[in-house]
Amino acid sequence: MSESTTTATSAATVVAADARRFTTFGTRVSVVLAQRVSILVLVLVLVFVAIDLLPGSAARAALGRDATEEQISAAEQSLGLDRALPVRFLIWFKGLLTGDLGTTVRGTPITEILASTFPSTLLLGGLALALTTMAALLGGALWALRPRSAGARVLSPATTMVIAVPEFVIATLLVLAFSLGTGWFPAVTITDSAGGPLDSSMLVLPVIALAIPQSGWNIRVTRAALHEAAQAPHVLAAVLDGLPHRHVLLRHILPIALPTIATSLATSVGMLLGGALVVETIFNYPGIGSVLSGSVADRDAALVASVVALTGAAITCVLLAADLLRAWSVRGRA
Repeated sequence: MSESTTTATSAATVVAADARRFTTFGTRVSVVLAQRVSILVLVLVLVFVAIDLLPGSAARAALGRDATEEQISAAEQSLGLDRALPVRFLIWFKGLLTGDLGTTVRGTPITEILASTFPSTLLLGGLALALTTMAALLGGALWALRPRSAGARVLSPATTMVIAVPEFVIATLLVLAFSLGTGWFPAVTITDSAGGPLDSSMLVLPVIALAIPQSGWNIRVTRAALHEAAQAPHVLAAVLDGLPHRHVLLRHILPIALPTIATSLATSVGMLLGGALVVETIFNYPGIGSVLSGSVADRDAALVASVVALTGAAITCVLLAADLLRAWSVRGRA
């Protein structure tokens, strides 16, 4: 066999292997995406059932206590609340697929409510995630590279403690210390004409209250990932060769630990958005938390499900990105 024929055969083999890996990778992504979408749909069904089981009536909540039975019956017929629960869910779900979420029981378009409040929640959660990422990388690196330093000795019990403390307790303590005690930051959020926070200082305490519990968890995960990556043979060889610590960390340790760190941070997005619903209430922040609490009080299943669908879609996208990063990393090592 000639040399050119051998080269062509080898190239065809490499191309075929790459095609098989790409097909396998795409299949895994499709399966993961289908699983997450299925879970989200199941959660939406449970939301509709849970709201329907609550005592009271959405029409009565919208019309008030003085409404007559005739008025309530007419409102339920007008809103479609007299239909069976599966029918109401299917109608709402069909609208979700087309971008038409309908109106609340008070007649306000749901898309209009979400468009005016969800950006504020995303801003709050995004800043908290950025602060959590910074704390996780700095704290985890300090703890892993200098385990006997004073900072590492403080991080060990401190991270365990903050993980166990819920956001509303931390938010209350922050208000007592930095608002009522020192007056450095406002305890409540005042909105501007656009519906957002009037001043950036009003974001400080809510962001810190959200970031502290997640920072504790992610610092521990980052420390464990860096410590495990540091035991790799090529990393130990780099250390024995006398390479600078910063070079070993950035070029050899961090690339191995990064998928684990990214997955942990992606998981924290759901916790941040869930915690934001509580923190927004404490600080009177104009986000989606107040919308959700009001919709539950109104027994408005369509609005509650729309909030859950929107936050669930955001969390699904972030988790999918983390899955892709981890799959790409494993595929690259193979």
